[in-house]
Parts: sequence; C-alpha cells; structure tokens
Amino acid sequence: MSDALLPVYERDLVLVQGKGSKVVDKDGRTWLDFAAGIAVNGFGYGDRKVVNAIKKQAGLLIHASNLYHTEPGLALAERLVSLAFPSQVFLCNSGTEAVEGAMKFSRRIGREEGRTDFVCFEHSFHGRTMGALSATWTKKYREPFEPLVPGVRFCPLNDLAAAAEAVGERTAAVMVEPVQGEGGIRPATPEFLKGLAALCRERGALLVFDEIQCGLGRTGKMFAYEHSGVVPDILTLAKPLAGGLPMGAVLVKDVHASAMKVGDHGSTFGGNPVTAAAALAVLDHLTAPGFLDALGAKGLYLLRGLRRLAKRHKAAIVDVRGLGLMIGVEFRGPAGQVASGLRERDILALKAGEHVLRLLPPLVVKRSEIKALLDALDAVLTGGAGAAA
Repeated sequence: MSDALLPVYERDLVLVQGKGSKVVDKDGRTWLDFAAGIAVNGFGYGDRKVVNAIKKQAGLLIHASNLYHTEPGLALAERLVSLAFPSQVFLCNSGTEAVEGAMKFSRRIGREEGRTDFVCFEHSFHGRTMGALSATWTKKYREPFEPLVPGVRFCPLNDLAAAAEAVGERTAAVMVEPVQGEGGIRPATPEFLKGLAALCRERGALLVFDEIQCGLGRTGKMFAYEHSGVVPDILTLAKPLAGGLPMGAVLVKDVHASAMKVGDHGSTFGGNPVTAAAALAVLDHLTAPGFLDALGAKGLYLLRGLRRLAKRHKAAIVDVRGLGLMIGVEFRGPAGQVASGLRERDILALKAGEHVLRLLPPLVVKRSEIKALLDALDAVLTGGAGAAA
C-alpha cells in the first residue's frame, strides 16, 4: 500500500468510514466488523454521544499537559473510582503504557521489602514495550528484543500449585488477565483467581489484573474481576475506554497509593481532555440502565450459536470458550483460513494464535448481525475451512 510505513503489520484494506458495527473501505465495500478495532470500538463507529463529546471538548481545550488539571480528566478519575474500588487513578495513552505503569508502581510499592520480580502466565499478552513485553509469554514477540526486563517468571494459567511455587519473597506482583485475549480467549477460573488472591495476601505480593481487553463491559460486566468477586490491588484498563481515542488507566487500591510520590511517573498526553471527555461518554453508555444485561444476553446468544456449530462441525472445531462478547473458537486447522473465508463473505474477524478465531464485536452489535456471523461461519466450515489438522 505504501513504502512510507514500517512493514510491521500485514494489512491491505483502507477503511474510510463506519457506522454501528459496519465499516466501509475506500472502494465502497461494506464489512461487518467482529474485530472492533481489536476490542477498542466498543460502541462501534460514529456513536453520536461519543462524537459529540469529542467535538465539544475539542472546541474548548485539546491539550494542557499534566502540569495542570482539566475538568474532564478529574471527572473521569472520579468516575472510574466510583465504578471500581477505593483507589487512585493514573491516566495514560494505551494498554501497554498502563501495564508499564502497573509494573513500575508494583516495584515502587514493594521497594522497601526488596520486591522486584513478577509472576505472569503462559499465553499471556500484556503489550509491546519493554516491560510489558517482558511479561508477555509468546516467544515470537519476545525473542527478537531480548534481553528484556529481568525477574519475570511464567506459570500455567489455572494452576494454583505452580503459582504457589513461583511466588516468593522477591515477588512484587502477580499479573494476570481474567480472560486472556491474544493468548486464545482463555478465562481464568473464579476458583483460581480466588486462590491467587489468597496466595498474594499470604506472601505479601500485589495482585494485578490486566483488563485492557476484557474490561469495561466486554465480558458482560463492567469489570471482568466481578465474575470472580476478587478485587485486585492494581487494575489496568485501556482499549474501549475512550471510544476509539488512545487512552489507558491504572487504578491503584487506595491502601497502596501513598507509596507513589511526585515525580515517580508521568505522561505528557495522559488524561488528555478530549480523550477524557470521550471516555466519560463511554462510561455513560456502559452504566445506562439495562445495557450490561442486554450485552450479556447477546453474548449468550453468540456463545450458544457457536456451540451449536461446534456440534455440527466436530471435525473442524475443538472448543468454544469465552465470556460476554469475548469469544474464542479453536479449530483443528489454521484459524487464518476461517478468517479468510469470513472475509470473502464481508465479515472481519481476528486470530488469536494459530488455531483460535477471536470474536470481539462492538458491544452494540445487533442480534441480526450475530446471526449473519453464525450463518457465514457455518458456510465457511461447510466448505471445509478449519478442518485440517
């Protein structure tokens, strides 16, 4: 497409506009989007409330830096705390920055006890910057950039005995995605998360939940931690937070926040007033009466439809798993073939690893659009995609 961009992505579509759950490319072709900007466009495209919030704030103040407060930034921090747990908030620009912040804060909080290490999990994905990459399990992401930040140990997800062996006196934090995204849509069980929380309390380590992809309504609850009842010490958020504009957030439980001092961390653009205004509009949507209940019902409709397809196409589908509108379909063959088949039928979807199709539609997706996806996937599998070992 262009020699001006570094070739770090494999892509060919040029998208020019969107509305609801659909996008249009430069040739005028319309696509049903079950990727949602990698779970960013929670309210689809062209949402009136989000767009109006951006326009209004852009006409008032676009940037002020963090040398000063802005009204949207203050309001957003207060809103997040009111929705989550007693905490203080650091606003940044992305998920990987939120993870970097969480890692720095964990070391700062555990500094006097010499806690510098981290326990993370197999199939984890936490980001591409050096600290976040160090906590990411997949070798193909890590190896070209080694040596990375030392002191990270990986355990199998949902294996509490392995975690107990790994967490020690030097562990600053245990970091886990309640539902792994890039790693194949793998939910951590409530029992595992409860056991992990007890283990961290017993051994003095912090518990960090990375909800960058699974948070803010994606699993059918405001925060994925609500499914287990476990409240983390630190929570990272990003992707859908600002309705498509770049924003991340780190929530630090109030009992730990006093460890952070002026100058310990910073961000020039973090909490930008325009992105904060957009985020407030997103939170208005998420907290509207009945919205999350309706989202959960749509998630069940998608999950049940996929499981019916799994019974019909046993030769192709190994497993269907997930929560809310965060669903993974594991195939015996390459998931890329299935994604290509869907694309031929005007539907965009993502892979998560070699064999998992990752479905992350906008939270406002219609049942008729879910049915269109199910019908298209049935047609693709009837043609044989995904069945090869």
